[in-house]
Amino acid sequence: MKFIDALLGRVRPAASKTEALFSITTAYTTLETKLDIFHADVAGICFKIIPSTTFERLRADLDELLTLAKRETATEYKMVKDSFGYLWIVLRDKDFEDIVTTMHLISNTLIENGFGEELLSSVFKFKKRDKIIYIIYNYKSGNFYPFIPITIPGDGRQRDEQYELKLGTLLRNELPVERDIEKWYPMWDIPL
Repeated sequence: MKFIDALLGRVRPAASKTEALFSITTAYTTLETKLDIFHADVAGICFKIIPSTTFERLRADLDELLTLAKRETATEYKMVKDSFGYLWIVLRDKDFEDIVTTMHLISNTLIENGFGEELLSSVFKFKKRDKIIYIIYNYKSGNFYPFIPITIPGDGRQRDEQYELKLGTLLRNELPVERDIEKWYPMWDIPL
């Protein structure tokens, strides 16, 4: 089918990549010990909602799976629809590795059920003093990037691009960081 797609000018979306997600667990130690950046005990996985009975069944299965996983990990979860129409599964746990493992479980479940192309990102919330820092994992590229929103009264939404670049450079030894900063997409109104 790849030949026919190419002949007809169709482009298939990139397959979702999940394995690099685990590299955030080693970066977490560096963030804490060397940069005084601490996990906020919350993260979320974002994916596109597909209006279908198959998707609704999967959503119910995820709910059941996460309820079972909670018994093992104590990871709390809730499902939230954002203003852009995406579904977020928001995870809360003091154990960072449990959050990452649960994210991987969710993403693999979506992929195995044919919804891998709907995966957008996993977002990990961190704090450094009064600054909120998000480390975003893009499932299409298999890369991470920092996003640091700031609010300037009267100026609306801004981002701390200078610190994002610095943090991205520092994390390159720990994570597959997206090299093309044009692909460091801002994600506003993250429900974490």
